[in-house]
Amino acid sequence: MTDKQSYYYVLASQKFLLEEEPLEEVLKERTRNYQERNKEIDFWLVKQPAFLEAPELAEIKAKCPQPSAAIISTNAQFITWLKLRLEYVVQGKFQAPSESIPEPLASLESVV
Repeated sequence: MTDKQSYYYVLASQKFLLEEEPLEEVLKERTRNYQERNKEIDFWLVKQPAFLEAPELAEIKAKCPQPSAAIISTNAQFITWLKLRLEYVVQGKFQAPSESIPEPLASLESVV
């Protein structure tokens, strides 16, 4: 089995993350900064994240208005910074791949 990786996230309703917060600006700036420094992207925006279906995260899912969205990263400091900036989000972490979370960046949202 592949080694597990820690993934950190901030989670909120899609409406909050994608409409009420200037998140797109933040992510564009972060992407530009990474490109300038030749740093590999280590964060992703996932609508309806599948990791919330894991039994161990049922309580977190129940607290978050649906449909939800998450910014997932392997960089804990970036997620902590986002949590401080966004305020009304749930912050957490999980290990993957695992039996309950085989694909850490999977989405339940069907592509239209």
